[in-house]
Amino acid sequence: MCHKDIIVVTLVYSRFCFIKMLTYIIHIFIGTIKGKKPPPRKCNQKNNSECCKEGETYQTYTCSPPVTNNTKAILTINGFEKGEDGGAPSECDNKYHSNGTPVVAMSTGWLKGDGTKRCLKYIRINGNGQSVVAKVVDECDSTMGCDFVHDYQPPCDNNIVDASLAVWVALGVPKDDRGWMEITWSDV
Repeated sequence: MCHKDIIVVTLVYSRFCFIKMLTYIIHIFIGTIKGKKPPPRKCNQKNNSECCKEGETYQTYTCSPPVTNNTKAILTINGFEKGEDGGAPSECDNKYHSNGTPVVAMSTGWLKGDGTKRCLKYIRINGNGQSVVAKVVDECDSTMGCDFVHDYQPPCDNNIVDASLAVWVALGVPKDDRGWMEITWSDV
C-alpha cells in the first residue's frame, strides 16, 4: 500500500466513523411517537392548535438549535389562560397567565436542555420589524405529546417560541397573520 492509499483509507474510515457517530447522536436526540386519537372534545383547537392523528408519526426532540445573540425560531400563538389550548398551568410557576401579558413557552431544549434555566427569565423577540420583551413561563414540550397532559396535541418542534396574544400585538402582527412567523430571540 502506498502513502496515497493510506490517506484514502484513513479518509474513508474517518467519514465512516463520523457518519456512525452522527447516526448515534440523531438517535439520542431525535425520536418519534405514534399519535393517538383524542377522546371526543378533549383536544382544544383554539388558536388553530393541531390535534394528534391516530397512527401518525410525530418527531420528538431533547435538544434545540444552539442559542446565539440572534437565535432563529418560529413564533406560534398559545393561550395561557385557564381552559385554553395551553392546557395546564405554566410549568415554571404553576399558574395561568393573562393573554394580555407578554409571556412565552419555549421548546424543551431552550427552556432547560442547554444548561440555561430560562424559567421566569426574560427574552427579547424580534419580528415584523418590531421587538418585545417577554417572560418565559412554560415549556412547549418537544419530548412528548398526544396525551391528556399535552391536551392531545403533537410535540413541539425544537425551535418554537409559543407566545401569548400580547407578544403578537406588540410585534404589530395583523390579526389574520397571527399563528406562525419566523423570528429571532435572545436572552435579556
